This record gives sequence, C-alpha cells and structure tokens, in this order.
Amino acid sequence: MRFGFVIDHNRCIGCHACTVACKEEHNVPIGVNRTWVKYIEKGNYPDSKRYFGVLRCNHCDDAPCIEICPTTALFRRSDGIVDFDSARCIGCKSCMQACPYDALYIDPNTQTAAKCNFCAHRVEVGLEPACVIVCPEQAIIAGDLDDPISKIGRTVATQKVRVRKPEKETRPKLFYLGADEDLLHPGAARSQSAHLWADKPPGEKLQALREGTNSVSPAAPGAAREVYDVAHPRPWGSKITSYLWTKSIAAGILLVAAFLLHLDHQEERLLLNILSPVLALLFIAATILLLIFDLKRPERFYFLLTKPNPRSWLVLGGYILMLYGLLSSLWLYYGLTEDFVPRSVIRLAALFAAGSACYTAFLFSQAKGRDLWRSGLFFWHLLIHALVAGSAALIVCAFVVGAEAPVFETLAGLLSAFLALSLAIALAEVLRTHASGDARRAIEFLSKGPLRIRFWILAIILGIVLPLVFLLAPVESRALAAPASLAALAGLWIYNDLWIRAGQEPPLS
Repeated sequence: MRFGFVIDHNRCIGCHACTVACKEEHNVPIGVNRTWVKYIEKGNYPDSKRYFGVLRCNHCDDAPCIEICPTTALFRRSDGIVDFDSARCIGCKSCMQACPYDALYIDPNTQTAAKCNFCAHRVEVGLEPACVIVCPEQAIIAGDLDDPISKIGRTVATQKVRVRKPEKETRPKLFYLGADEDLLHPGAARSQSAHLWADKPPGEKLQALREGTNSVSPAAPGAAREVYDVAHPRPWGSKITSYLWTKSIAAGILLVAAFLLHLDHQEERLLLNILSPVLALLFIAATILLLIFDLKRPERFYFLLTKPNPRSWLVLGGYILMLYGLLSSLWLYYGLTEDFVPRSVIRLAALFAAGSACYTAFLFSQAKGRDLWRSGLFFWHLLIHALVAGSAALIVCAFVVGAEAPVFETLAGLLSAFLALSLAIALAEVLRTHASGDARRAIEFLSKGPLRIRFWILAIILGIVLPLVFLLAPVESRALAAPASLAALAGLWIYNDLWIRAGQEPPLS
C-alpha cells in the first residue's frame, strides 16, 4: 500500500478551498501552510493566461527529510505516508533544507517542523483527506497507488502525469495532470516585488527588486511571471554562518599545531601544547552552543543522544565533535602535566579535527533542496578553511605570547599556502560549469548578482588576496602577519555567510 495524490490541473480553478480546509482540519496558524496554491501568468494582455499550481508534501518513497532528521521525528508509515512526530522534533530546520519541494515549515505555536501528513488521522478511519472532500471540481485524487483498480491507480497508469523535480530521485507520490511546465519548475517564473491582492514581506520584496535590477538574463516580454505565492523564509542564517566559522577555527588549530609538532617546533610548548587545545576546546564549545541556540526547541537538544537517527550527519557530526573535544582535553592534560604530548594523541586529535572540519560536507549533501551546498568541492572548501583558520588563529596567539621567529615564519608560510588554495577553490567553484540549474543560479547570485560586491571585495580581495600580499611582502614576518591573520579570519566569516545566503537563494517551490 502506497498512498499518494494526483492533482488534475485541467479541473483546478485556484479557489484555495484545499488550503482553507487544511488549515481548519489541522489548526494551521496564519502565515504558514501545509498546502497552498501558486499562480503564474504567461503572455501579454489581452492574450494572457493564468495557471494554478497546488503545492504540498510529495510523500516521497525516498524522502530526504527522513534521512536528515536527527531525532527520527519524520518517518514513513507502512501505508507510504510520510508523517511527523512533533514531540520528537528539536526544530533544527534541516528537514526544510533537505526537502526539494518547500513542503516543511516551522509551526509558530509549537516551534517544531510540520507539513502535510495526508490527514493520516482521517485515513485511519476510512475517510479521505480534508482537501479532497472540499475540492469543488474534484481536482484532487487521493488513494492507494498500488491498487490498479483505484481511481488514482488508473489515472497514473493511463494519463500523462508528471512529478516535480524528478532529477532529485526522491520518488515523489504527488502527481500532476495537465500542469504547466513553468509552474512546476521553481525559478521559471519571474518574481515580482508585489502581488495584485497582497504585498510581499519586506525581505522578499527587496530581493525581487534586486533580481529585477541585477539579473544577467532578464526575462523576455510575456514570459511566465509569478502573480501569487506564499512566503517561504530562508531557514538558516547568521548562527549557521558562525557555526561554520567557529568549527573551522576549532578544527584547524590542532590540525596546524599537529603539523608544527611534526616539524619539531617542540620549543613552543606554551603555544602548541597548552594554548592550542585550550582554544580548540573554547571554539568547540562555541560551535555546540551555536548549534543549540539555532534550534527552535533548544531545551530538547539532548534528543540528539537519546533519540538519534544514525543516518543523519547532524547526529554523526555531533559524535565527531564530542570525540574531538575529548581528544583536545587529553592533549591539554598532557600539555599541563608532561613535557610532551604523545604522538598517538596528536595523530588521533588531528584525525578527528579533520573530521570535525569536514563532516558538514556530508550533512549539506543530505540537503537535497540546496544544490550549491552539495558541490563536490565543498569538502575541500571546509578542509582548507579549517587550515586557514587554524594558521591565522595560531599566528595571533604566537604574536600575543611572543613566540620565536621560526614558528612565525613557518605559520606565515602555511597561511600563505592555504590562502592560495582557498582562492583557487573559490575561483574554481565560481568559474566552473555547474550541472544543476539551481547551483548555477546560486553562483550567479553570489558572483554577479546582489552579493557580488561583498563576495569579490570583502571575501576575495580583503579576505584572501590582501592577507596574501601582507604575508608575501618583503618585510619582517611579525610586522604584517597578525593583521593578515585577522583579515583572513574576517574574510572567512564573510565567505561562509555569503555561501549560506547564496545556497538558499534559488526558490524551491
């Protein structure tokens, strides 16, 4: 048994009865929707036409929201319905990034994720979903896709139906009959700064205006244009940016310290054996706190340990961070009580430092809704960013404690090399051809659109090129190493912030 929907757009009149019935059935608050209707128009007056699209959860057979959810709050029932348990949800919003269809939202009353659950409580007693009952044109068909004699089974087998974003390979069970192609492809319709009967939120209105003035490929006259939709705010913001930044510093410090100890800089005991693990522990704590404070239900953070989903990289990454914290503590213990840190501790700490730096690449790869973040270069982004952050942080510490010239020279050389690699990867990401249209749009938004000045001036020139110039200048290494390091750290935060913003720019619905 696999319950699914067919929405017949040859019948749909865009009346919003399904939206209203869903809100009433589930007490959905104002401002969020489990099902909603989007309008687009094509052509020029008087030869123009309006198309309606009913959008909601696709109840995918291979649902990415289930895989990424760290507490198994999202799950698939035996009848194929993808349901959720708000009592387990911690409000991490990762499911919102994983869903390619914009189906999930944060309920402002419960501060937990929610979505269409096929009116499972009605299905269990033999009733149809509320939206099916109220549709005046019988445009919504619900039923068992595995039943060949059911209305939905016959429709899918005999009619030309399509699904949204088949390339995501989620195997959605929401089928569209007679829907316009531009309606099903987010971004195909030109965004507008306001609707006929409703204004947009200030942030979305400003973004639409920017898209209109900064687009490198303006829409042709009469092309598809969005005339009505509901707001879908970007789930992640500055806390996730800061989490990436603090994690880079936490991981990079001991990675670079391990390399310096391998080069026999044992004379810098205070810097490498004590200050390095102390800073690593401080930034690990900051990283964990940022993750907790970004949760909509932070008091439930311990569910990551008591109700874990072993397939979610949010859970696996948390375990890696905790083990790295233990190894950093062990490094500090030896640094305080012995003259040296055992090589086995150094090697294990370096291994888990690299894991702490890079596990986010696997977490973001589970975010099927955000193609930019699933880039094959993102793993190397994170590793090189950690090495840049670790080298820069150690240079600042070396300057504060008055370290000897040889360690300054080594650190300056390392930072120069890592900044050059960071520049190469950033340029490769921007200049290479991306297979996904959403990834191309995000890169365009980053490098040619509204973020271009901050990207090229602040992140690239001031954050990478200028520190490189300082470090390679023919002057005594201490003079410019500290300001170069501070500029590199600031540039790293800006780069991460722009990466998070650009990744969420392409619309999902």
